[in-house]
Amino acid sequence: MSAATPPTERRVSARVGAISESATLAVDAKAKALKAAGRPVIGFGAGEPDFPTPGYIVEAAVDACRTPKYHRYTPAGGLPELKAAIVAKTERDSGYVIEPAQVLVTNGGKQAIYEAFAALLDPGDEVIVPAPYWTTYPESIRLAGGVPVEVVADETTGYRVSVEQLEAARTERTKVVLFVSPSNPTGAVYSAADTEAIGRWAVEHGLWVLTDEIYEHLVYGDAAFTSLPSVVPELRDQCVVVNGVAKTYAMTGWRVGWIVGPKDIVKAATNLQSHATSNVSNVAQVAALAALTGDLAAVAEMRTAFDRRRRTIVRLLNEIDGVVCPEPEGAFYVYPSVKGLLGKEIRGTRPRTSVELAALILDEAEVAVVPGEAFGTPGYLRLSYALGDEDLAEGVGRMQKLLGEAQD
Repeated sequence: MSAATPPTERRVSARVGAISESATLAVDAKAKALKAAGRPVIGFGAGEPDFPTPGYIVEAAVDACRTPKYHRYTPAGGLPELKAAIVAKTERDSGYVIEPAQVLVTNGGKQAIYEAFAALLDPGDEVIVPAPYWTTYPESIRLAGGVPVEVVADETTGYRVSVEQLEAARTERTKVVLFVSPSNPTGAVYSAADTEAIGRWAVEHGLWVLTDEIYEHLVYGDAAFTSLPSVVPELRDQCVVVNGVAKTYAMTGWRVGWIVGPKDIVKAATNLQSHATSNVSNVAQVAALAALTGDLAAVAEMRTAFDRRRRTIVRLLNEIDGVVCPEPEGAFYVYPSVKGLLGKEIRGTRPRTSVELAALILDEAEVAVVPGEAFGTPGYLRLSYALGDEDLAEGVGRMQKLLGEAQD
């Protein structure tokens, strides 16, 4: 008979056991489970376009399925033709001229982020993380042995951090600063001047920058996307860019992202991927190739719809007493403050946190939103407006009815 496992013996490693579940995926899963059980839940949780992947991309994938060469292993770093397309796309969209050796194709943006941090960080290295932040950033930093250092911005600055805030957070252990514009979860977009100022500050102090450009094509009004290594060329040898096809081309399930960076960092991340996953699915890579080499007409149509929904959801949320919702300039999220509702009585309860308020909204209004605690800033909610116009209006309408009952 084998001996029983001692009760004090750790079964899950401390490193992995410390990881938090993705709050956005958890909310989305709960909403889908409730819908499957027959409840009319409307989900604002997942950052996922409601549009189908454009047909020409799907057809390219179908053809790839029938092509025997794609039935085999291919280079761990990505199909050469896709890497060449990423080189061309980067110059087209950012004015940043790179070589194929500076590109690694990854299984989505999340793998790109983790592998970039893993290639850059040693245990104890600090990464400055502007908050509100996407839930995956700090977890990837910790998994790579680093220490996330949060710098908080709020609605009074449009959720944008300043160079002065970044400098106040810098220590002798700071190695990397994270820069995300347009932002998930806030939709904030940094101006070209502010982007350049942050880049020059990083150069001055010898810091690396990891910049996530996944929402580059989703900007609205007078806002414009600015690529950091393009406006600060001196930073290019210490800058890693993460990007992918998920948001721009409605390809969240295809799982194709990439890293652009100095050759030694990309080579190290490629070595890591060669042992972790090997190549990204060839069918998905061929689909991504079609996306990047096609025109941007479908992207423009989706952006027009997102812009319309953006203006609608901001207007409707700001009609709720106790809610303050800045107008986002990019991505497809709003990040309203709900501090004015906390502690008020709503249907016999007094939610004290945005976690409790989000739970109440799901239970009473059958609307799924993500609380600000998931993004490092309690007192807020994140809602994705990448869902149909009717669902958006119905969902916020339910919230208006419920939250309109709030009283002291």
